[in-house]
Amino acid sequence: AEALRRLIAERFEVQLGRWHELPVGPHHVPMYQVAFTVPLFAGFVPWLMLNRHGLSVLVHPNTLAPRADHLQHALWLGTSLPLKEAPLPLRIEAGDESPVLPNTKPHLAA
Repeated sequence: AEALRRLIAERFEVQLGRWHELPVGPHHVPMYQVAFTVPLFAGFVPWLMLNRHGLSVLVHPNTLAPRADHLQHALWLGTSLPLKEAPLPLRIEAGDESPVLPNTKPHLAA
């Protein structure tokens, strides 16, 4: 996971979230988040498909419906992992959605 995180940061302008060493939110296993803008999807997701190092990767939209985003509209790369439904709100307010603020400085080609 650490190697994949480094590869992502070297190649894509994304927002890398912090490490969660313990399960958090709907997740049953440790994880970190990578947020990216819609225009990056077409290049980033296929790259992840080929470079995920056997890891399970959850790709989901960020709409105002987090539960549906995670449980109904998600794409899994690798083995699908179970998610907890209860921590996911049905809806959030538009002002509660965080914008994607890239914090990487890519310097290698994808």
